[in-house]
Amino acid sequence: MTCRQISLAAGIMPEATPRQLIEAAAASDFDFGGMWVERETWTPATTRAMRAQARDAGVELLDCEVAWIMPGAPDPWLTELVEIAAELRAKNLLCVSSDPDMAATTAKFQAMVDRAKGTGVRVNLEFGIFTEVKTIQMARSILENVEGEAKALLVDTLHWSRSGATAEDLAAIPRDWLSYCQPCDAPAQGPDLANFDAVIDDAINRRMPLGQGGLALAAMVDALPHHLPMAIEERSAALREAFPDLNQRAREVARTSRAWLAARG
Repeated sequence: MTCRQISLAAGIMPEATPRQLIEAAAASDFDFGGMWVERETWTPATTRAMRAQARDAGVELLDCEVAWIMPGAPDPWLTELVEIAAELRAKNLLCVSSDPDMAATTAKFQAMVDRAKGTGVRVNLEFGIFTEVKTIQMARSILENVEGEAKALLVDTLHWSRSGATAEDLAAIPRDWLSYCQPCDAPAQGPDLANFDAVIDDAINRRMPLGQGGLALAAMVDALPHHLPMAIEERSAALREAFPDLNQRAREVARTSRAWLAARG
């Protein structure tokens, strides 16, 4: 059996409550769970309840999602998310940017990294065509201008592939920038990148189990450190339809993911 550590990415079950996310991680063969934090409904009481539930269930959170940088003045919610992740004892906070001003994105990301200092949380900048940080090169440029050990770069197989990045690009990432990754598979042929709706549909509905699609998944995995934890990001309409029961869905994703990893040795 592979020694790779895997996590239940929260995006696999977008309909789940925070409580159900922890229950599904506990009921399946994952090493970690993931948490989706909704600004409109999350309260300090939610943080306390989810921390207690995760502790009692023996579920360690690999990440919290999602800190979304927007244009305009700095949003205090972003640093509040760092605090929530720290209180939940999550290892990582996922961050994306819709701010086209790269200097502003850098400053806002720096503020989160500063807040994360000493908390044990790494703030992971994810690149992808659906964001304003569209390529791995753009993400690298931002991280090169951010100070602090809490900064990290997150690689999602789908976004890595669709943005035209290579295994060589991954191998060139400073190893200390990597805290975890988000593997999945998908059809080799992607959407028209000029069609934003199609790009989003590809990301949230058309992913596939590891090894069952046409992405260069093995090349990505081989280019990243072997010890790097994996949040399995199998966001799929077919998966949701086939496994409406959340715990069964989690078990299926864990099963197919571990089978592919074990087959690779």
